[in-house]
Amino acid sequence: MRKSEDRADGGDEAAGGARARRPGRPPRGADGAPPTRERILTEATALFARGGPQGVSMRDVAARVGIDVSSVHHHFATKTALYDACFARVYEREQRALAPLVDRLAAAVATGDRGEVAAAMHHLADGFVDFLQEHPHTTFLWLRRWLEPTRDSALDAAYALPIYERVERVLLGAAAGGTLLEPTPHVTVRSLVWAAHGHITALAAAERDPVAAARERYEFRAYAHRFLDRMYPAPGAEGAGGR
Repeated sequence: MRKSEDRADGGDEAAGGARARRPGRPPRGADGAPPTRERILTEATALFARGGPQGVSMRDVAARVGIDVSSVHHHFATKTALYDACFARVYEREQRALAPLVDRLAAAVATGDRGEVAAAMHHLADGFVDFLQEHPHTTFLWLRRWLEPTRDSALDAAYALPIYERVERVLLGAAAGGTLLEPTPHVTVRSLVWAAHGHITALAAAERDPVAAARERYEFRAYAHRFLDRMYPAPGAEGAGGR
């Protein structure tokens, strides 16, 4: 089945698209629509975020996209490969959003100026919250993954730890330079990550209550800034940190 599909695809391309595609195999990018692979990833991510890998079949994905299941297998040989690709796609977008903010934090740490470091930390926290609010499926994709801590743990190593560890290294560098006190960056970073995912969950629960949602957005951002300010107090305010 797979080989015949590959041959059919090659024939279509060789003929300049003159040969009709099989039903269920819509032309890639036809009428301005996203390529089939991207549509599969979009719908699969939403399904995995809602039901986890055990609650989603390849046929479910095909039905959501409006193609036949063999077309899904054409792009992703197995459900495991598709699941991994969904995380990879989220990770790529998260990296694009956050890498410049981590760079800014590293540059601020290099100056040794606590005011610049504090501002850069606020920007990084805001950027992470903004990203999750724009892509809430990220939270639910990860929450489903973490329901079974030992299952698919390689996803964390590939698509979560690189970002966490980079921020941790910047914080350790700041501590080594005397810019701030941070003996446990591992815990600090994960505390904010989990708090942010909890915030997205609260927003989902308040979906039909715009007043509650607006309050959650405002109060969580204020909390994140206050958390960072207390963890890393400005000169002369060390007593406020409770450290």
